[in-house]
Amino acid sequence: MLVVRPAGPADLDHLLELAILSGPGFTSLPEDPDQLSERLDVSRDSFSGQLAPQERWYTLMMEETDTGDVDGIASVKATVGLKRPFFSFRVVNNASSSPSLNIRLEHQTLTLVNECAGWTEVGSLFLKADRRKGGAGRLLSQSRYMLIGAQPDLFAETVLAELRGVFTPDGACPFWDHVAHKFFPMEFDQADMMTGSTDKQFILDLAPRHPIYVELLPEPARAVIGKVHPQGVAAMALLESEGFRPNGLVDIFDAGPTVTCPRDHIRTVRDARRLSVVLADEVEAELPALISTDNVTAFRAVRGKAAIAGDTVHLTPDVADALKVRAGDIVRVKS
Repeated sequence: MLVVRPAGPADLDHLLELAILSGPGFTSLPEDPDQLSERLDVSRDSFSGQLAPQERWYTLMMEETDTGDVDGIASVKATVGLKRPFFSFRVVNNASSSPSLNIRLEHQTLTLVNECAGWTEVGSLFLKADRRKGGAGRLLSQSRYMLIGAQPDLFAETVLAELRGVFTPDGACPFWDHVAHKFFPMEFDQADMMTGSTDKQFILDLAPRHPIYVELLPEPARAVIGKVHPQGVAAMALLESEGFRPNGLVDIFDAGPTVTCPRDHIRTVRDARRLSVVLADEVEAELPALISTDNVTAFRAVRGKAAIAGDTVHLTPDVADALKVRAGDIVRVKS
């Protein structure tokens, strides 16, 4: 059985493996053991409540209970943009006209903004290639919303997700090569690493001060603005199924899109029910349900058979064991 559980310092080797597999452009998974170790410390302290709510960064691992293999990662940042800016380009539509010539034109520009301060971010969704079917990705993705729903007051009223922009098969990034690199004369990987490990002052120092006219950019750069990396198409579909929509912001390095949704309108947050556990040797259910604990500190999530009867849910012992719950405990269930 696959279970999604909190990540901690003991997961460093697993996290480093996933970071290497994720490839370029995955800002939240740098191939740096020191950064990853620090992140796992933050995750431990977030789940245990040792950090202030706005400083928490919850990292989740998807583990196969029989083998102990870790096949995926996801995360929730309680807030972004408070201690360090959260920069994006806003795609702005500008109209101009000359009545005397009977001409009207529309131009798009990219303007550097920091609009997301204080919002919650769901991210770091990555699975090993052989797990990208059979519902594992949906379980991992939805587990983040079950975590938010367990204690909504720990999270902001607006939730965002950034999706990786387009890279070519040989690892080149058209938007970086034709646009961002002109302002940040370094390798993409270095800028990517500095985004996650510094106070981002270098962005303030070097980023364009004035709007960039999209029509003046080379076609390869224009073509990828707001587009998703091929490996992110499935993640985008999962986000859209939860109610997330593009909000006109794109990443300043790879031009990948940002999507947002009000916290309480996220489908899984809204529809999951709090129910009391009843144990049963056999459970009749046509389809498996998404089930999680109703507790951030001891958070766990699985997909398994669940039979709802009033305010109770019947679970088999193996599902209860994976969740580490007992009869009478409260769980959250989304059919």
